[in-house]
Amino acid sequence: MADWLDSRYIERMAKGWTFQRLIDERMMLSAHCHHAPCNHNQVLDVVKLRDRFGPDAPAMADDLIPKLKCAKCGGKRVGLIYTPDTRPNAPSRPRSKLGGS
Repeated sequence: MADWLDSRYIERMAKGWTFQRLIDERMMLSAHCHHAPCNHNQVLDVVKLRDRFGPDAPAMADDLIPKLKCAKCGGKRVGLIYTPDTRPNAPSRPRSKLGGS
């Protein structure tokens, strides 16, 4: 099993995402508009979100979706996709000091 899928990773993520955790775990956050004529997609800048809301601010979908609207059509029916960096040449993930070595 990949390092980022081990039990310590799953245990840390069960506590919920924060903006800093998204950055530390090299997660990409994308928003997509559910308004059929629009269907706009955009990768969100989690560093800017962290700087605006703070590193420990919750970054779960239920926390963020009420604050979002589509940049193209202004619609409020927005969804989020959290994607791990799975590129083969990506720098290795730093091990967290939470939950042991």
